[in-house]
Amino acid sequence: MAYNRKEYRRKRIKNRIRRIVSGTPNRPRLSVFRSNRDIYVQVIDDVAGVTLVSASSKIQSIAEQKVTKCEKSALVGKEIAQRAIAAGINEVVFDRNGYLYHGRIKSLAEAAREGGLKF
Repeated sequence: MAYNRKEYRRKRIKNRIRRIVSGTPNRPRLSVFRSNRDIYVQVIDDVAGVTLVSASSKIQSIAEQKVTKCEKSALVGKEIAQRAIAAGINEVVFDRNGYLYHGRIKSLAEAAREGGLKF
């Protein structure tokens, strides 16, 4: 097995989620990737295979703030909500990408909901 146990488990969960969750032009997919240091979010139309909007914790206004990773995730959630609404996207399907809905993923999702996105 090429993966360690944790990676393998996440890949299996991710594949199970992706069989069900798919983005459409009316309701695109909000996909989250979490690294050890940063968090990245994309709003994707899977039918056309296009990324419509993206945000990450590497955006200068977020990166220069001295806050915890969980608080940075909330800032990224607010940013993606603003960008999506500006692009005319109000409803999305949340793709947690195999990560547990806890900690940084949860704070990002809640902040995006507060920003006006509907899951």
